[in-house]
Amino acid sequence: MRKSFLLLVSACLLMLSCQKQAAPAPEMDSSAFVNLTDVVPDVILEIRYYSTYNFVGTRIDGYEQPVALMTRQAADSLKAVNDELKARGYRLKIWDAYRPQTAVNHFIRWAENLSDTTMKKVFYPMVDKSVLFEQGYIYARSSHSRGSTVDLTLIDAATGKELDMASPFDWFGEESHPDYRCKLYRQSENRLILRNAMLRHGFEPIDSEWWHFTLAGEPFPDTYFDFPVRQL
Repeated sequence: MRKSFLLLVSACLLMLSCQKQAAPAPEMDSSAFVNLTDVVPDVILEIRYYSTYNFVGTRIDGYEQPVALMTRQAADSLKAVNDELKARGYRLKIWDAYRPQTAVNHFIRWAENLSDTTMKKVFYPMVDKSVLFEQGYIYARSSHSRGSTVDLTLIDAATGKELDMASPFDWFGEESHPDYRCKLYRQSENRLILRNAMLRHGFEPIDSEWWHFTLAGEPFPDTYFDFPVRQL
């Protein structure tokens, strides 16, 4: 009887050990994430880092499919933003959402290679590549990797065109700052339409990029995920 009991205990311990080993590392666990288009079906996706049209000039490591992933909480809040702006004649266009640490590491390697200036004329003509870290254009960690940050803009639903925001996405320069004094009133107004809607539904901006917002009270403030961007 005692032998049978010991065998049973050993089997249970072995099973628990296997389960523990099989569990993914926290940064590789995508179970709390959703496909953004499952929650907000009518967003427009232009996932820049899946394409070669970005400041690096190549597809970025970790982007296996042109999809947008977010935590469920962030996706639900973005749906509220979408519903409000859709009623006002706008659509959301997403450039980036969850970004794996692998992609951030790709950015770092690119920034350290000062000879690679393939896309300088398009994205950073006035900035020397040697100061990208110093001036905060490239970081070792990104809030995008925590899963509740999004880069986006607005589309005029009637014309299908992007609203004029005075600077393009991923422009390295002061024109991208939310407090930049735009040349046209309409440009400032367009930025405020997006910003105010995001603020009303729980997102917080940053002071260097008008397109960048992070959910306040994000569910994973200390976890930098690294699973690939692909359909869940």
